Amino acid sequence: MTILEDLQWRGLYADCTDLEALTQRLAQGPVTLYCGFDPTGDSLHVGHLVPQLILRRFQLAGHHAITLAGGATGMVGDPSGKSAERNLLTPEQLAHNVAAIKLQLARLLDFSAGANPAKLVNNADWTAPVSFLDFLRDIGKHFSLNVMLAKDSVKSRMSSDSGISFTEFSYQLLQAFDFYHLRRTNSCELQIGGSDQWGNITAGTDLIRKKLDQPAWGLTFPLITKSDGSKFGKTEGGAVWLDPKRTSPYKFYQFFVNTEDAKAVEYLRKFTFLPREEIEALEAKHLANPGARDVHKTLAREVTKLIHGPDALDAALKASEVLFGAEIGDMSEETFRDVVDEVPTKPLERARLENAGTSLPDLLVHAGLAPSKGQARKDVEGGGIYLNNVRVGESSRAVTTADLVFGRYILLRKGKRTYTVISVA
Repeated sequence: MTILEDLQWRGLYADCTDLEALTQRLAQGPVTLYCGFDPTGDSLHVGHLVPQLILRRFQLAGHHAITLAGGATGMVGDPSGKSAERNLLTPEQLAHNVAAIKLQLARLLDFSAGANPAKLVNNADWTAPVSFLDFLRDIGKHFSLNVMLAKDSVKSRMSSDSGISFTEFSYQLLQAFDFYHLRRTNSCELQIGGSDQWGNITAGTDLIRKKLDQPAWGLTFPLITKSDGSKFGKTEGGAVWLDPKRTSPYKFYQFFVNTEDAKAVEYLRKFTFLPREEIEALEAKHLANPGARDVHKTLAREVTKLIHGPDALDAALKASEVLFGAEIGDMSEETFRDVVDEVPTKPLERARLENAGTSLPDLLVHAGLAPSKGQARKDVEGGGIYLNNVRVGESSRAVTTADLVFGRYILLRKGKRTYTVISVA
């Protein structure tokens, strides 16, 4: 299977400027390709994964991958898919963001491969030295205003209440200049991007044809969405980040393991490097028994391991099992806090646990797990109450500071899945 056939099978192909010619070129040998991102924050999020993973797929197939950080374009803002203009960042903010993101990219791309190492470039390096007049004369003259106005990203903004500024209107010229520069200096023949980037990408292929009279191609992939058409990668708490300080490996794993059934197989194809045979076998199991959630678990394991490494995956798996009755064990306090964020929490004064402590029935009533101490005693003696996931059978059991997890938590469970966390101050 060729790289293009694999992309098509995985649902990662939307359009190409000339599919037949690109297929022939790829059959002749390795190409250099690039994909850009504007470093609007100091972390990538899961919405950035697909283009970087496509670069990795090309790299594994022997091609030369370039990921471009938009130190220049990030100062302007891409109007594609945006209903309003972005806030402009300072050069210092952009430089900080690029440095932080490079560490994340190292997990997705191999920058030290012997034959075809990936490259990270910053378009500020070649854009900043060019004067405004030189840019208008050497680049702007090759663009028809009629064609620029016809771009979908421009038309949609012009018909909106917010309109579009000249700054954002000029974005496609800057992106075209990037492709032209990389074609001239790095023999880069292919640019990839989401389907919303089609206008910006074709602006680059046109510029290369006019100024260099050389071939260049654009390849787009469908934008990843949820079943309701909403944007992928967002939760009630905001974006799902690749930086573990912003989205912990446990929450990252939970995001993927909780993928809606209708999208699980699609995401497995798009976000993992598992071979076709294995994915199709998992798809058959999923169709036969969706409740087993084999696809969801495989998806979450593969992506978490790719982004955060095997150790973080192991910690996320252990934490995930806590709410299914597993022992708390040696997980970190940070991971434990991620777990308890998912269940109700009740505050408790530390004094109530000091000395002789408080009775377990009293604590169950305080936690809202029993309506009365009498019922709480029956639940305990019936074997349905767990303290820090360990079953307690004596209703006379006192709970003291010795039972605290990380010196401040008690995890109470009634039955199989009803939890409350006591947070002690």
